[in-house]
Amino acid sequence: MNDDFFCITPYFLAQVKSNKMKIVATIEARMASSRLPGKVLKEVFGKPMLHHLVTRLRAVPSIDSIVLATTINSADDILVSFAKSESILCFRGSEDDVMDRLIGAAVSVNADVIVEITGDCPIIDPEIVEQTIRMFLAHEVDYVSNTDIRSYPDGMDTQVFHLDALRRSASITDDRLDHEHVTLHIRNNPKLFPRVQLVAPPELYWPDLGLTLDEQADYELLKRIMEYFGEGNSLFSCLDVVRLLHENPDWIAINQSINRKGDT
Repeated sequence: MNDDFFCITPYFLAQVKSNKMKIVATIEARMASSRLPGKVLKEVFGKPMLHHLVTRLRAVPSIDSIVLATTINSADDILVSFAKSESILCFRGSEDDVMDRLIGAAVSVNADVIVEITGDCPIIDPEIVEQTIRMFLAHEVDYVSNTDIRSYPDGMDTQVFHLDALRRSASITDDRLDHEHVTLHIRNNPKLFPRVQLVAPPELYWPDLGLTLDEQADYELLKRIMEYFGEGNSLFSCLDVVRLLHENPDWIAINQSINRKGDT
């Protein structure tokens, strides 16, 4: 088996035991957005998209704590208030040096392991997040993700890594892009930072499906999906969404023309 490829199964998950490391989910969010300003606070059922994301992360068994990593810009004061209203922790740092901001957020809560989530993934599947964490705990590696090998729908993105690995990466590189795109340096240097990848099973394989919140059309699709399942069924799965969209192919056209930002 290729060391960079691993397909997880429920039977494997049942064999993995948690350890004593503190596992913290960080949510990167800010109000500024070139394509959809304030997108993380756009509402469904009268509640911000960030609320729905927090609800889903709270359903991940291995996560010990959640911290919102936002910026020191005054425009993001409202996100600090949001965090307080949700009873989650908040850390403020640089807008451009996201790596430094994330390190600060993790240090502020004494994290050992970071589960990096971006604020534009409001319907991320808790089970996929948990699987990524369990894979990390089962291997002696610095980094695990389900993003380097694109297989899951966009919007299910999860990265798990040691805080110490991110600190080491930050000490090695001064490149602006590396510090803007938190794990870029780690991903580009697999010999320095051993890793494995979580790859979608066939029933979830749909890398071209956009379930992330980048533009207004994304909001319209996500809102329609969430309203279909209803406020009382807030933890519908990625598989539920895939099946729904296969049954309603006209929904896919809502945001199909959006050009996604590539990983840089």
